[in-house]
Amino acid sequence: MKGTTHLAIGCAIGAVACAYYPFSLNHAAWYLSVAGFSALSADLDGPSLLSGKITKLSKVLRNVVLGSGIVLMVGLACLYLMFDRFYTGYASCAIAAFLLGLVAKQGFIRNGLVSLVGCVLLYYGLASGQTWMIGLALFIIGAPWLKHRGMTHTVWALALWGAIGRELERQLGIEGIAAVAVAGYASHLLADTMTPSGVKWLYPLYKKSIKLH
Repeated sequence: MKGTTHLAIGCAIGAVACAYYPFSLNHAAWYLSVAGFSALSADLDGPSLLSGKITKLSKVLRNVVLGSGIVLMVGLACLYLMFDRFYTGYASCAIAAFLLGLVAKQGFIRNGLVSLVGCVLLYYGLASGQTWMIGLALFIIGAPWLKHRGMTHTVWALALWGAIGRELERQLGIEGIAAVAVAGYASHLLADTMTPSGVKWLYPLYKKSIKLH
């Protein structure tokens, strides 16, 4: 299912929370943000609305590294022809950059960038002692490297997300944040369950996809 659809469902959940719980602009902003982000987060394990821009950036980075390697190698050849001298250190950098550009896959670079964001969050979470941020950071660091519609699309991931939401609710002191987080994440799994591929809710205990047509 498209990321925009998941986001729309998440925003609808946030709107319901705004109507159900005591209203304030601050609370409404948190309900909508948490529900929308939760509805998208399961797809951090692959290309999605959340990582789309990073995917584009990874393509640019790969091309820059590959291009830099070519330019360096051309420069190395020119220096050798002009001065009849071979610069070993320069050659090592040129060849390394060129090979890295050839070998590095765009998905690998994208995953690395997403994990880097998670590392930044982890640092701030540890520095400020915010348990919810530490949990979110660990989720973001690990999710990109998992198989798509694998562990992030299970009841175990839903339980973990609920624990993160509970800690965030405790931190903010806003009633309903945990419930909104769980509802948003669960909406993603339910929506994907209605697609032809289905969802492996109990993976790895039960490895078959569950589908609702």
